[in-house]
Amino acid sequence: MSTIHDKEGKIRVGISIGDLNGVGPEVIIKTFSDTRMLQLCTPYIYTNPKVISFYRKLLNLNDFNFNSVKTAANAILRKVNVVSCWDEDVAIEPGKIDQANGKFTLKSFVSATDDLIEGKIDCLVTAPLNKQQINLAGIDFIGHTEYLADAAKTKSVLMIMASETLRLGVVTGHLPLKKVSEVLTTELILQKLKMLNLTLKKDFGITRPRIAILGLNPHAGDDGLLGSEEKDIIIPAMKLAEAENIYIFGPYSADGFFGSDAYRKFDAVLAMYHDQGLIPFKAISFSSGVNFTAGLPFVRTSPDHGTAYDIAGKNKADESSFRHAVYMACDILQRRAEYAEITKNPLKFSKLGSDQ
Repeated sequence: MSTIHDKEGKIRVGISIGDLNGVGPEVIIKTFSDTRMLQLCTPYIYTNPKVISFYRKLLNLNDFNFNSVKTAANAILRKVNVVSCWDEDVAIEPGKIDQANGKFTLKSFVSATDDLIEGKIDCLVTAPLNKQQINLAGIDFIGHTEYLADAAKTKSVLMIMASETLRLGVVTGHLPLKKVSEVLTTELILQKLKMLNLTLKKDFGITRPRIAILGLNPHAGDDGLLGSEEKDIIIPAMKLAEAENIYIFGPYSADGFFGSDAYRKFDAVLAMYHDQGLIPFKAISFSSGVNFTAGLPFVRTSPDHGTAYDIAGKNKADESSFRHAVYMACDILQRRAEYAEITKNPLKFSKLGSDQ
């Protein structure tokens, strides 16, 4: 099948620089210092070239070469391209929150998103930013996911943390813990289950996904002794999902589920709230984990870590998660193309990929 996803550097990966004072520039440079990456994709880094030059010198990575361009249209395949999206000089102080830099962080992300929507790049990998810094600059910004959903005019998305050993989605994201039980409904859980099931097929190439769902309360409610959400909300959602041929199991008590390695028996796990899922995920897959936003019409991934101010500019940042984010973005593009072909011509294929 001939598409833009035929390797050889043809996949155009847009990259937002993230917080200029965080580890984003470092992990980006380290990732593409390995020139073998250019056989897989062509990076388009949205920033000012002086930012890359600053970190190249600071980190003593002088062998890193890049091509500076004004627009994505001027980029060269199989080269590292830095798309200049502002002209002003910026004071860079690794490890510090600088509200003046917030607008440049956002300029990078918005420029990359605009080019993604216009088809000038094929996917987007976002380096970590600090939402507080952007808001201190006087800009109302909730986060990457919310901005992308709004830009794509998508009402519902699903955050998925993924690695080779675990895929995990969360029903509720950045929400105070005291509000979780208020927000949870059978309809919301069913919606997230359907999104997770579809993305496992379309984006991860799994024909018949097996999904485990976690309970909200300790011991999954212990038959109502520790809460009724399992009986009243979660199990009804599971039954509705089963009626739509979704293979769903649970609800499981989170501590025993992860402590016994039961997660290895499933293709994905759906957690009820942020920390219930992300704490075990990061304990299991921190250096290789990737944040993927399901439900968008385009592909967006990011590393599973933050700005890491404590090590910024010290040449200590591990680029593994960022590199895996690039790999995953390219893989998902390929699988989406295959899935579209299969759903268009189902008789040509006996099955989609292989069960994982």
